[in-house]
Amino acid sequence: MCDIEKNKKEAKIIALAGKGGVGKTTICSAFVRIISEKYPDARILAIDADPAVGLSTALGVEVKETLDDIRREIIELAASGAGSDAVELLGEVRYRIFDALTETDKFAFLAIGRPEGAGCYCAVNEYLKEVIDMVSRDFDYVIIDGEAGIEQINRRVMEKVTHLFLVTDASKKGTKVAESIRQVADELVMYEKCGAIINRVEDMSVIPFINIPDTDIIGVIESDTAHAKNDIMGKNIFELPKEAPVYVGAKKALVRINILESI
Repeated sequence: MCDIEKNKKEAKIIALAGKGGVGKTTICSAFVRIISEKYPDARILAIDADPAVGLSTALGVEVKETLDDIRREIIELAASGAGSDAVELLGEVRYRIFDALTETDKFAFLAIGRPEGAGCYCAVNEYLKEVIDMVSRDFDYVIIDGEAGIEQINRRVMEKVTHLFLVTDASKKGTKVAESIRQVADELVMYEKCGAIINRVEDMSVIPFINIPDTDIIGVIESDTAHAKNDIMGKNIFELPKEAPVYVGAKKALVRINILESI
């Protein structure tokens, strides 16, 4: 594991990765809520890096412009030959990114968006990597809901994070994806700490049989009927009762990996 170079403001960059459908977005939104409640004066940025979208709904924010919208507009500006040189374009990118942030009284939000047409997300993923590095200097916490699977880790989108969370359910498929992400991350990602969260556990007796090599299990979250009801009713994470398993389990995980000082 590589040591991360701390940026000037020593932002905590928290990334969540795992197989699709294991509740990664829900836990990510819980992290945003919990950290904003614990440290109300902190500058928090939530990034939805999953083209499938979902974090904005979980957090209850409306997105008007995405990262890919900005990428395409900057490309069109450069192609138009309007006279902008590389330095001016870089300044325009930075301005547009911060202009595109959705601001709430608790956190800021940025979505990667869904590129038009079928095909590879390589271009927007490469752009996202630069954005994460750029904007992290202006926040105390950057919390990233990663794309399902291993692609963004493999392409070094999350090249420098301080805390990497591997989210899985109790299934063998889920834990194998988490294991694969950890193996690739050890080679390609600079992070300080890594831990796994086992989500949607229906039978706690299976936990001793779950093993992700070289990875501590720092959170176990039981199936959450309160969250399921919340979701069906169209409510966001800030409307979830604090006694709900998702909230309690996510908070314990943040303490165990030393992002929170205490419960």
